[in-house]
Amino acid sequence: MLTSIKTNSFAGNKGKELGMMYFRVAVVLFGAQLLMGLIAAIQFLAPGFLFELFDFSVARMVHINALVVWMLYAMIGSVYFMLTDETEHEGVAIGVGKLAFWVLTAAVTVVVLVFIFVQVGSGTEASIWFINEGREYLEAPRWADIGIVVVVLTFYFNVFATYMKGKKTGIMTVMVANLMALAGLYLAGMFFTDNISMDQFWWWWVIHLWVEATWEVFVGTLAAYALIKIIGAKREVVEMWLWIEVLMLFGSGILGLGHHYFWIGTPEYWWEIGALFSALEPVPLIAMFVHVLYDWGKEQGVAHAQGQVGTVANNTPALSWIVLNAFGNFLGAGIWGFFHTLPQVNIYTHGTQFTAAHGHLSFYGAYATILIGMIYMGVQYAYGIERLKSTFKSKMAIFLITFGVLGMTVALTIAGYEQVLVERAELGAGWSAFFTAQNLPWYVQAQLWRTIMGVVTFLGFIYLVWDLLTIGKEAKETQA
Repeated sequence: MLTSIKTNSFAGNKGKELGMMYFRVAVVLFGAQLLMGLIAAIQFLAPGFLFELFDFSVARMVHINALVVWMLYAMIGSVYFMLTDETEHEGVAIGVGKLAFWVLTAAVTVVVLVFIFVQVGSGTEASIWFINEGREYLEAPRWADIGIVVVVLTFYFNVFATYMKGKKTGIMTVMVANLMALAGLYLAGMFFTDNISMDQFWWWWVIHLWVEATWEVFVGTLAAYALIKIIGAKREVVEMWLWIEVLMLFGSGILGLGHHYFWIGTPEYWWEIGALFSALEPVPLIAMFVHVLYDWGKEQGVAHAQGQVGTVANNTPALSWIVLNAFGNFLGAGIWGFFHTLPQVNIYTHGTQFTAAHGHLSFYGAYATILIGMIYMGVQYAYGIERLKSTFKSKMAIFLITFGVLGMTVALTIAGYEQVLVERAELGAGWSAFFTAQNLPWYVQAQLWRTIMGVVTFLGFIYLVWDLLTIGKEAKETQA
């Protein structure tokens, strides 16, 4: 993968080259996210670990921000990668897109270094502009916020201009419309208000509507494109479900925000509305996969019955990750989300480790899986391989990472259950109740297992990187 841009089959396809550049940085940031998560997990067990050198608040901040940024990198890379295929156009102003890539990468590097080495600052106008904006999950300083907007606008121009000049497929039409929403929503978190309820209202539009509407639709477009490319799925089938997903997700995503609104003083009816519609979001994506795989299986059976070979998946590692996405999305975003967004439950679970359990499994199941699948597609095309087959490293990567994330999810669920029983229900959610619950055996043992499973996940990541660095070259040699 390191040499795939120089020694690839993308000659003349600048869009795919740029996509691979984004993929490479995404993998590095993915590793940084996991490393920071491990440090934070250890600090749960040993609060003195790296005390006053690298505090928990900093490790957690970098862990979460690296998660969001590596996924955005992989998303942008995926769009550039699929752009020329879907539009049948070489791409507009891809050179400007490459400049934006280097500007964004330099900005991310500076922001991370400031997070790590400066860490904290006084609550002044200067610190908001240059150190930390101070809003959870949106900690990037103001200059970086503005830079992100400029880069995303450049990216959107590249995509929109190419779309207007090229072929207009249903997949690309949804993608272009969704990217406008994805870019626009970020602006909702860029203005200042000294009213905390109003601030939290708009903050949730960035934090959750990205995830519960635009990111979910984004995943749907990637899944539709990948299924066509890997197993020859029927375009009319995937695009039908994609339009259904758009209708459901934009509606359910906005209404699904309601399960946060009660906590900032809005009427109680938002509880029920938010819980119901939030649970509906993964349904159309699951339906797309089931429909496509069912049709594919029928066609395979008919072909074999007639003595034909039939359509065989041309990229098994990518297909494995993408199929995992459908069911990981349902489990993490759907089931684990539904566990604690029901209003009668959320009054006890809000802000406990239940939230962390849902967050870990949903981000992995709904987004990380399909983005890793897209990176494998990039490797296949980069080396000009007709069929890319899973290796031992491929299988170890998907097994260890999935097992590790599921293990962390179960451990965090147990910790959250203990918090609900002791801290919230029995002791009344007071300040002393919080510390009492943190020191009970259930909680401590759950955090220990979370750390162990974090190590398992990191081992899986090592296998993943090893595979990405070698699978293309090995397959090329075998094919030759």
